[in-house]
Amino acid sequence: MEESQRQKKIAGVLQQDLAEVLQNAATQGGMRGVLISVTKVHVTVDLSVAKAYLSIFPNDKAKELIKGIRDNGSQIRHELAQRTKHQLRRMPQLEFFIDDSLEYIDRIEQSLKGKEDPLKDPNLLDKRKKS
Repeated sequence: MEESQRQKKIAGVLQQDLAEVLQNAATQGGMRGVLISVTKVHVTVDLSVAKAYLSIFPNDKAKELIKGIRDNGSQIRHELAQRTKHQLRRMPQLEFFIDDSLEYIDRIEQSLKGKEDPLKDPNLLDKRKKS
């Protein structure tokens, strides 16, 4: 099912503002050298839930950061509500996921360059998780 224009517009607004909020929080939290980007935001049809996919660099800090982001989800939601109060009546619930697509592509390229070929043996790569 294709997203409506309203869903796309809200997702775009949330993506831009969420990226700013998360990067500012990381900088103020003393996490220098960490880059957090919001790669995609999907909003449900009823506009009640927004799924945000985050790309975190360096990768070794991703699990720690995503846990902290999820734990502070209500504060992030409040900050977003303040920024978008003239554009949205209700702020959707936020769900955060790690976007590992770049890492997945890199692993495929590295495997293809090496002796182990994932095209011949698909068990060499982890299965992608649908979320």
